Amino acid sequence: EDYTPVSSQTQPSQSSLTRKKRDLSFEQLRSFINDILQWQPGLVFDVLALRQNNAPPPSAGLPGVPWCTCQNCRGMPTDRERKCCRQTPNNCISNLPLFRDYCLDGGFLRIHRQYREDVTAFGRAREPGSESREFRYAAYRHYIYWQHGSLGAGNRLVIPSCCVCKIRDTFPDPQGQYTGFLPGF
Repeated sequence: EDYTPVSSQTQPSQSSLTRKKRDLSFEQLRSFINDILQWQPGLVFDVLALRQNNAPPPSAGLPGVPWCTCQNCRGMPTDRERKCCRQTPNNCISNLPLFRDYCLDGGFLRIHRQYREDVTAFGRAREPGSESREFRYAAYRHYIYWQHGSLGAGNRLVIPSCCVCKIRDTFPDPQGQYTGFLPGF
């Protein structure tokens, strides 16, 4: 049997996916869904959001933040940073247990930081008071990797305001000065 890596295959047509899905038994579908959710648990919220398309649209966010649907975003300095997770208030990404584990847990972020220092040979020369900043940057990297996978050097994506604000609240800058989104090179 020949093995062809998935990355080298062209994307299957919608009709072939429909046929494959139709050929699966209920138990196979259930097992398949469980496997997918083990691999990418955040997908359940995307699917729930799609299923709610027939429901009335979520109310706008806080006053002055009309672009927010999750009601957890705050005003951001640039249009590019005015991004919401687009979930309902109950399903906001910033309230998920996995977000808390991956992006807000200091122990987890400390291990990430140590690993990154070991791999990149950045060393431990730190400015006094820089720990919160380093945790914020690690949390931003974790969010992107969790939601989008590896982007490669110079490729950056905007993180939803609700998540950025939760990270900043957890690891605040003493002067309240934050860099904001910087596009890749």
